[in-house]
Amino acid sequence: MTSIVMITGASGGIGRALARQLSAAGARVVAVGRDGTKLEDVDAELRVTADVSTAEGAALALAACQDALGASPDGLAHCAGSTLIAPLHRTKLEAWQAILRANLDSAFYTLQAWHAARGGQAGAAVFCSSVVARIGVANHEAIAAAKGGVEALVRSAAATYAAQGLRVNAVAPGMTDTPLTAPMLGMPALREAAGRQYPLGGLQSAEQVAGVMAWLLSEGASRITGQVIAVDGGFTTIRPLVK
Repeated sequence: MTSIVMITGASGGIGRALARQLSAAGARVVAVGRDGTKLEDVDAELRVTADVSTAEGAALALAACQDALGASPDGLAHCAGSTLIAPLHRTKLEAWQAILRANLDSAFYTLQAWHAARGGQAGAAVFCSSVVARIGVANHEAIAAAKGGVEALVRSAAATYAAQGLRVNAVAPGMTDTPLTAPMLGMPALREAAGRQYPLGGLQSAEQVAGVMAWLLSEGASRITGQVIAVDGGFTTIRPLVK
């Protein structure tokens, strides 16, 4: 297991679950988020308030880790992001720009700052994409475009920095039961309908997605780079036999 892992978006459902799993495995976790009060109960050795959707914020987070722990994180889990469910013709400019900042800009700046902090040392990074970047889902144009950019960033960076021993991967979850999706899943009928979309049935839990991310950061995945692993109950690749 990587020894120091920085988790951006650590106050979200997946970020919190990953922090618990990594801390339990003995990693030194650095939790990063825009709102420091939401980080107070996250399992972490260090909590950093920073907005990684800006280059300055991402650099601040890495510098804070170096100053407090005496080393840069050899593991990076980028869980920061937001979503938008709206068709293209109803997506205002401000909403489009906000989605790009929260998802794509944050991924680019965080990876850039982490690479600089590593100074040529090996490490592993994992990012959060979405099934909507891999298969067409109605009313998801903005978030699909942003997450598609994240996947392209992951593959290109994995190629660029493989010789330095940096592994860069991503997970692409389906709808996951987190506070972010709670408004969409509040009614039992809506939750049941959402779960029926997935061949394995039901929704992903934050712990299930975090488990795959933790593995991608571990030595067990030491030959894995440039990959996007769908954690989606088969949603993007299979169609079950209809009975």
